[in-house]
Amino acid sequence: MRRTAAFGSAGALIAGTLIAGAIAAPAATADGRHHNGSEARGVQLAAARAARAGIDWADCPADWAIAAPIQCGWVTVPLDYARPDGKQIKIAVDRHVSTGTSGERQGALIYNPGGPGGSGMAFPKRIATKSPLWLNTAKAYDFVGFDPRGVGHSAPISCVDPQEFVKAPKADPVPDSEADKRAQRKLAAEYADGCAERSGEMLPHMTTPNTARDLDVIRAALGEKKLNYLGVSYGTYLGAVYGTLFPSHVRRMVVDSVVNPAKDNIWYQANLNQDIAFQKRWDDWKAWVAANDATFHIGTTPQKVEQEWLKLRAAAKKSPIGGVLGPAELIGFFQSAPYYDSAWAPTARTWSAYRAGDTQALIDAAAPDLSDTAGNIRSENSNAVYTAVECADAKWPTDWRTWDRDNTRLHRDHPFMTWANAWMNLPCATWRAKQQTPLNVRTGKGLPPVLIVQSTRDAATPYEGAVELHKRFRGSRLITEEGAGSHGVTGLVNSCINERVDSYLLTGKTDRRDVTCAPHATPKP
Repeated sequence: MRRTAAFGSAGALIAGTLIAGAIAAPAATADGRHHNGSEARGVQLAAARAARAGIDWADCPADWAIAAPIQCGWVTVPLDYARPDGKQIKIAVDRHVSTGTSGERQGALIYNPGGPGGSGMAFPKRIATKSPLWLNTAKAYDFVGFDPRGVGHSAPISCVDPQEFVKAPKADPVPDSEADKRAQRKLAAEYADGCAERSGEMLPHMTTPNTARDLDVIRAALGEKKLNYLGVSYGTYLGAVYGTLFPSHVRRMVVDSVVNPAKDNIWYQANLNQDIAFQKRWDDWKAWVAANDATFHIGTTPQKVEQEWLKLRAAAKKSPIGGVLGPAELIGFFQSAPYYDSAWAPTARTWSAYRAGDTQALIDAAAPDLSDTAGNIRSENSNAVYTAVECADAKWPTDWRTWDRDNTRLHRDHPFMTWANAWMNLPCATWRAKQQTPLNVRTGKGLPPVLIVQSTRDAATPYEGAVELHKRFRGSRLITEEGAGSHGVTGLVNSCINERVDSYLLTGKTDRRDVTCAPHATPKP
């Protein structure tokens, strides 16, 4: 799962034999409420059509900023799988063909980076740029990315005017009074209404099970009998749902930084658990900044770094930096540090420069750019999809007293993200479209071993999620990166992990038992 840097209007602030594979009957173990007779028949029909049609690959549109030799195309899917002959939408896909010989080729590897609301269209660039971590896998697989339904080029949804969405400064997410809470509640309800007004037709169908069905149709359109899949963050939940609905269609699956798929975790509890994990990783970063005080000059202990952070946000609340950076915008910028180790040094350097008098560096890093209309459209769309999927996947509390009680309690010991996270998700309390019951993720007939990769101190997807999926997917293997916390482990240099991911994707083999790896290298200041 991802937190967005601008928390939005809600306040505070991802031929013949081929057709046989495409229309294989769904497993009997699939959850009937999410894959009932009409939806099961609908996805079979859509997959059969896609297998016959294939994908007309061509150079990508110039304004997509995806250069040759990567190619782009479209896959047509029903908006509503229970009505497969009803309205259709087009899913944007792209690919870079494998670099190996015909004898080395093993098919297509499809990627989802998370969100919900993230685009996977950058994935084929890992071959084009000769990313060293993926050289071996690139010999065996075409790398395929896609925009999930509602995202980017795939029938994009919207909840508010993008320029209004990014305007700053927004209100401090930490309320000082009941009046502050009422104002945030009003903004959240207005955001939910905006989603219904601007994208109402799409909203009931913006579910993870429907995106999993889209994934199966893409598989069929590619001419693949079985799916090879890499999912990160929310992409792990998409993979877990796909593996439950289509267990016999999975060939290889790697899930990295795992959403806890338990029904009672999706999605209200997941966000509360995330607040706790973000605080822990924020504390890790402060300790690192303090240990490198000779470079950054912010504070010699984590407690002193925290004091300086509180001073910064208090000053920005009183007088927004450059007129645009208040506490909400600062959280949007600083949250990248507990998210990704790669942000540790840049975030600390920018803060250090600000303290030395370079105000513009912080403004450039954290403030919205109203001239970047294309980027603002992407940001608003990403937030809209995040909200739509999480609100549609599960029933949320509608009584404000539940939200107030839980977030007030959490904020006392985990203040960094709690209220910002609450306001971002509060539109789900007044959501006007139908909300589903989460899928019961479990092993079905034909599911092969799934490779699970997770760091123990991940902020966005706490470690317990990997343990839970490991229990639910029998035969899976868990690789634990002990003592690390960067989100998205497979993209980091750690030979203990990289070699095992390569081996699994190339041979299908896993270790005989779960593996614990030492952490990747600590960032250098």
